[in-house]
Amino acid sequence: MMIVMREDATPEEVERILERLDNAGAKGHVSTGDVVTVIGVSGERDVIAGLPLEAYPGVDKVLPILRPYKLVSREFRNTPTIITVGGTSLGGGHIGLIAGPCSVESREQLLEAAHAAKAAGATMLRGGAFKPRTSPYAFQGLGVEGLEILAEAREATGLPVVTELMDPRHLDDVVKYSDVIQIGARNMQNFQLLSAVGEVDRPIVLKRGLAATIDELLMAAEYIVKEGNDKVILCERGIRTFETATRNTLDISAIPIIKQRSHLPVIVDPSHAAGKADLVEPLSLAALAAGADGLMIEMHPTPETALSDGAQSLDPAQFTRVAARLQAMIAWMGTTLG
Repeated sequence: MMIVMREDATPEEVERILERLDNAGAKGHVSTGDVVTVIGVSGERDVIAGLPLEAYPGVDKVLPILRPYKLVSREFRNTPTIITVGGTSLGGGHIGLIAGPCSVESREQLLEAAHAAKAAGATMLRGGAFKPRTSPYAFQGLGVEGLEILAEAREATGLPVVTELMDPRHLDDVVKYSDVIQIGARNMQNFQLLSAVGEVDRPIVLKRGLAATIDELLMAAEYIVKEGNDKVILCERGIRTFETATRNTLDISAIPIIKQRSHLPVIVDPSHAAGKADLVEPLSLAALAAGADGLMIEMHPTPETALSDGAQSLDPAQFTRVAARLQAMIAWMGTTLG
């Protein structure tokens, strides 16, 4: 349900609605636009339906939201969400370029990658301190030490840091050292983890699961937003199909579909979709053409020595060349980098 307030509604009238919802065991989520304020309502349907909300002062109309996800839908907020962190923006015509290695392997490796990313025009730095791996014997990341190295790289370059959270027990450390929290594809439906990051003041990159539908991705985002954190960035990173030519199959159609259904920004990870470095550039260009709000690209100083995902990582020279082409396309499209 969505409550549309009148243009002249006062803050006190909005607060009265929120108190009424709270007393009924429901929750109101306020979205303030340029003209009107909208309150999205979540809770038991029968309870909400019985509330005489249209009779309250300041209320213009009460509308149903037909989709199962309420707060992330276009019905709740028709204007695109723009997420700003560390002086750079993403969404609503602002294109993010997130780059860095799959894993933080050492201080030297990460700082070299960070300076190369910055020089090529990246707007954020990515790097995994906690790494989910298919094999329990593969490199699992440096943990808190990796987070400390990421924070050092941020100080050296000014790039906001994006890193993955796998376990709610690590949440405080990840919040302390990073600027954007990533929820990986394997954890897209880890609802306890989603609710936990919904309670922190950090943008969240939510990756689509290997076999998740678009609606399931949006429902996962709803878990985060309903806890109060509406700074969610959706990430298409390829889904598992019968095709074996690539690591995963990049679902380009997901980009315009998500933007039709949701106000949240959507980015693309061409590295994990392709699994091959030579496919990163064409998939990145295709993603921008389809309307993506950003890209997350893996780049390693020496991909041949990488402890994870070396085959899909660009080296600094390759990334510099690809970034130049992407920036030319961003300018041609009339959008801006960061």
